[in-house]
Amino acid sequence: MENPVVIFGAGALGHQAYDIFRHNNVLVYGFLDDDKALHGTEIGDVSVLGDTDDGGFLKVIGQKCEAFVAIGERAVRQQVTEMLLSRRKTMPVNAIHGTAVVSDQASLGHGNLLGAGSVISAKCVAGHHNIIQIGAILEPKVIIGDFVNIGSGAVIGSGTEVGSEAFIGQGAVLVSGIKIGKGARIGAGSVVISDVPEGATFFGNPAKKV
Repeated sequence: MENPVVIFGAGALGHQAYDIFRHNNVLVYGFLDDDKALHGTEIGDVSVLGDTDDGGFLKVIGQKCEAFVAIGERAVRQQVTEMLLSRRKTMPVNAIHGTAVVSDQASLGHGNLLGAGSVISAKCVAGHHNIIQIGAILEPKVIIGDFVNIGSGAVIGSGTEVGSEAFIGQGAVLVSGIKIGKGARIGAGSVVISDVPEGATFFGNPAKKV
């Protein structure tokens, strides 16, 4: 990526995105965050410039400057992404750590974050605006929707389907071939051996509805 990038969100995920872009030799133009206490502070040598909807800074985003949404809370990430699409006609770029492994047989959408050591295997299909954290593994033929959060060290077995807006906790294991419904939540360290309905929360080993 040749253009500089503006990172939306100056929290922990923003720090992580900054590290990824710096690792990839991409210039970070600045951060935008709605926490006014952060305005004027710096992450590394890059300033937090203002709010996420500040028109003066938004106008730099377009043909010569990219955007990345580094906001962990899914609903807010969706809101900011929709704002970028409507006001700037801009789709956020991917932030892929240099140590992540993405098969050339995989399909990856826009606005995704892939943490260090994460693996997207052959024939995987990942949608848009997902957070796939450090060391998470998607085995072959996994399909995930949009705005999915996958925690560090999670393992998604081959052929598994994960619906949009789902949350998979740290270290969770999803066995091969199951389906996780839209908006479902899987607790950290859980072992999921059967389908999970839309909107349900499962936890434990084996995971059960809670």
